[in-house]
Amino acid sequence: MTGKNARRNAFLRLVSSKVEVSESASRYSLLPGKEMVIGRDPSCQIVLDAMIYRMVSRRHAVVRPLSLSPDSSYSWVICDLNSANGTFLNGEHLQGCQELHLGDRISLGADGPQFIFGYEVIAQPTMMNVNKATVLSSVNNYQSSLKQDSVSFTQLFPIISTGKDLTRKAYLIPGILTVVFVVLMFATVGHPQANQVIVGSYIAFAAYYFVYQLCGKPKPWWVLLSAALSTMLILLSPLLDVFITVFRDILPGSLDSASQDGITFTELLVRMFFGAGLMEELLKILPVLGAYLIGNSLPSPWRERIGVWEPLDGILLGTASAVGFTLLETLGQYVPLISQDAGQLVGLQLLIPRILGSVAGHMAYSGYLGYFIGLAVLKPTKGKQILSVGYLSASALHALWNATGSINAFLLVVVGVLSYAFLMAAILKARVLSPTRSQNFATRFLEPK
Repeated sequence: MTGKNARRNAFLRLVSSKVEVSESASRYSLLPGKEMVIGRDPSCQIVLDAMIYRMVSRRHAVVRPLSLSPDSSYSWVICDLNSANGTFLNGEHLQGCQELHLGDRISLGADGPQFIFGYEVIAQPTMMNVNKATVLSSVNNYQSSLKQDSVSFTQLFPIISTGKDLTRKAYLIPGILTVVFVVLMFATVGHPQANQVIVGSYIAFAAYYFVYQLCGKPKPWWVLLSAALSTMLILLSPLLDVFITVFRDILPGSLDSASQDGITFTELLVRMFFGAGLMEELLKILPVLGAYLIGNSLPSPWRERIGVWEPLDGILLGTASAVGFTLLETLGQYVPLISQDAGQLVGLQLLIPRILGSVAGHMAYSGYLGYFIGLAVLKPTKGKQILSVGYLSASALHALWNATGSINAFLLVVVGVLSYAFLMAAILKARVLSPTRSQNFATRFLEPK
């Protein structure tokens, strides 16, 4: 039975359940070359009842074939799919993926259903039992068709069984915020300044949410909001005067429009590099550096949630800081100035492109520099070199945007597209480098093949 006509098949056996199940019903064979997703979603290969196992996510964990072992059987790994309550292997919280061994116990959540991983040795089918196997297959197919025709209570009332997935995967929170902002927009009709703040804040939220989804790594909203508010406070503090004195008075970064008449493009580019690029990028990145220092002083898991431990952290915090910078600069300087000269309608027309353009502007530069800060944390021995390249390249992009704005619109489009491409390239590379890559919620999107 264990000779050349036998093979080892892996299986999962449900051993801890809230309902009584037969041994055959609790046994799930692992098919060679195919992954087995465990969860409440009907599309999973191992489907658990949504009403009984509320602690189990819709797509909770997956068992994947790894490679062929010397005895011609597959080895398998278990991976958590960013589940709400986590996956545990032999009592230890699973981080990423881990190879399975005979007798390993898998728990979906701390008090959820448990599976035992095992192997069985079965003989290869012979000509004598082919007909029996065919009959059993027909019976199983018939039973499966009967199950598919039934309608469960949760299928009729899906909102009952969605649980945390409704807020985590169904974009409920963005929808709620949209409704709130729309109501506020109606409420502020006739109050131009308040309406501009509401409209600008919503557009900034939408632009940042786009970048957040592309990054695919969860970061607490209050940490991101703190980064944006910190940048605003820096702009309103005496520290801004120090930056202006250093970069625009001492260094050749004067942005005085009266002194720019008759200068060449190269001279203008140099001024923008010091007065806008180096100054503003350093100012916007201060909250990111602050988050890194605060994170280092905290115990786990707070240090990972707040601090900067990889490029994705730097991008998320850097772009959040840029949102704060863009909002205050736009609503506190540019829009009031043009509204006073040309009217409130023109001010609103300026507000929309300035906020939306931040994805290819301030968010692009600061997110790109944030990537290098996270990369320096991953590779501390090359930290100075990495930070120098990031700071200079982000400042150069910023300066190029400001300088080309005085030439023509076509060049401005080219620089904007280039800046956006730099940010997207940094996000893609950061996702590949991420130590938590298998746990990030958007790993399946924009994934390099």
